[in-house]
Amino acid sequence: MIQQTQGRRARLRAQTTAEIKSTALRLMAEGGPDAISLRAIAREMDMSGSALYSYFATRDALVTALIGDVHTALVDRAEAARDACPADDPAARLQAWWRAVRDWALAEPEGFRLVYGDPVAGYVAPVGGPAPKPSQRACLGLIELVAAAWPYAETLQPTDDHTWSDFTPALVEEIREHLPEVPVGAVALAFRVWGRMYGLIGLEIYGHLGPSVAEPGKLYEAELRDLVSSLGLRRRTEGD
Repeated sequence: MIQQTQGRRARLRAQTTAEIKSTALRLMAEGGPDAISLRAIAREMDMSGSALYSYFATRDALVTALIGDVHTALVDRAEAARDACPADDPAARLQAWWRAVRDWALAEPEGFRLVYGDPVAGYVAPVGGPAPKPSQRACLGLIELVAAAWPYAETLQPTDDHTWSDFTPALVEEIREHLPEVPVGAVALAFRVWGRMYGLIGLEIYGHLGPSVAEPGKLYEAELRDLVSSLGLRRRTEGD
C-alpha cells in the first residue's frame, strides 16, 4: 500500500511538472519570454504560489528545466535523423541533421525561440552540472558532423589561421574530452555552418520569409545542397 501511494504521488508530481512546463511555453508563445513567471503560471493552473514553489523554487530554475527539455528533444530528433543515414555518407548525415532541426523548429516554434531566439530578461543560467549539457550535445554533434566532412572541405575552405584560443576554454575542454581528433579548422567551420543554416530557419520562424517566399522549404533544400557542395561532398548512391 505504501509503495502504491508513493507511486501515485510520483505520477501526480510528474504530471503537474509537465503541466507547469507546458503552461510556461504557452504563456511565452502568447506574451513573449517575459510572460514566463511563477505567479502567472500559478494563476493559470489555479495553484497557490507556495504549491508551485515546491516544484520550482525560482523562475530561473523553471527556465533552466525548459531549456534542457527543449534542447534534449531537438538533439534526440537530429541524432536519430543523422543515424538513419550510412556512417560513410557525411553529406547525407549533415543534410538529415539540418532537415530535422528545421522540422523540429516548425513543430515547436516556442522552443526554438526559447533556446535560439528571445532571451528571458534577467535569466541567469546555473554554473556547473553534468556534461555534456543538452546544448553542448547539439554543439558537439554538429562539430562531429563537420569534422567528418573536413578531409574534403579543407582544400575548398578559406584558411583563417584559427587557433584553439579563438574558442572558449569550456568548449575546448569539451572537444578534447569527447572529440579529441577534431582539428581546430573543423570547429571554426562548424560554427560557420551553424550560422548559415540557422539564419534561414530563424527568418522562417520569426515570419520574415512569409511576405516574400511562398515555399521556404524549397529555399532551404537549395541551401542544403549548396552547403554540401561547398564542403566538397556528394551524396553517396547505392553501389558506390
